[in-house]
Amino acid sequence: MKNRTTSFLAMGALAAVAVAGSGWSSSQAQSMPIAEVSHIHGIAVNLSDPSRLYLATHDGVFLTSPDGTAEKVSSNTDDYMSFTSHPSNANTFFASGHPKTGGNSGFLVSRDGTSSWEQVSPGVNGPVDFHAMTVSPADPNVLYGLYGEIQTSADGGKTWEVVGAPPADIYGLAASVSDPKTVYAATGQGVMVSRDGAKTWEPSGPAGQPASFVKAAPDGTVYAFVVGSGLVKLAKSASEWEPITDRFGNRILIHFAADPSNPDNLFAVTQQSEVIVSNDGGKSWKPLG
Repeated sequence: MKNRTTSFLAMGALAAVAVAGSGWSSSQAQSMPIAEVSHIHGIAVNLSDPSRLYLATHDGVFLTSPDGTAEKVSSNTDDYMSFTSHPSNANTFFASGHPKTGGNSGFLVSRDGTSSWEQVSPGVNGPVDFHAMTVSPADPNVLYGLYGEIQTSADGGKTWEVVGAPPADIYGLAASVSDPKTVYAATGQGVMVSRDGAKTWEPSGPAGQPASFVKAAPDGTVYAFVVGSGLVKLAKSASEWEPITDRFGNRILIHFAADPSNPDNLFAVTQQSEVIVSNDGGKSWKPLG
């Protein structure tokens, strides 16, 4: 599961984590063009400066600059397979993955802007390697992680419990901004939603089409990329998903972030690790930098 190969490949999609450009290694410069950052597993908006993005990769965490470059900001080159930011604390981040020495990292927290990391918990049957993880903006002590089964924590990641089997083929998790027990999942069967803390699930949005990501923006809008339909959204007060655009060619969006200070500014990563940005709510996109 290390490369997160997904079932929608059989439908003609490209590999979910295909390499774009030449990846960073410890022998290379620590600042590079954004287009050369590869194996991106997660993104987050810098709350202190929304024009900059954190990129969690196979080789550490990078921070982008408006000049089109990205600088490595983590003190290591570990593989961060899942990565998410604290909803209100600009310096706090959560992750899981693989240290360069091998094995799994367990549940990690950084409190200094991704520079250093500590294992807060190995997780259940760990150390875990969460390939999908989300923190509840409604209660940041509540987290969800996928490690074969879905695990939850109610104390900021110190302790975890298994809540049950997930919907098949989960590619991403997204906690609701208003209810800590509501969580969405991007799956091979489309977007699913649980309203009881990931114990039971039901379809949400276009059914029967693989969804490659799902993300709840700070304003409460839930975004997803659905193969065959493109980028769609569910407004906070709406009951039906709305299409935004399907003009991505053969690109599939696998990671997503929204600017908390301007909901029209959206960021995404494609299956080939291309970082793209929209300034009109997702209607049009261009490369970042």
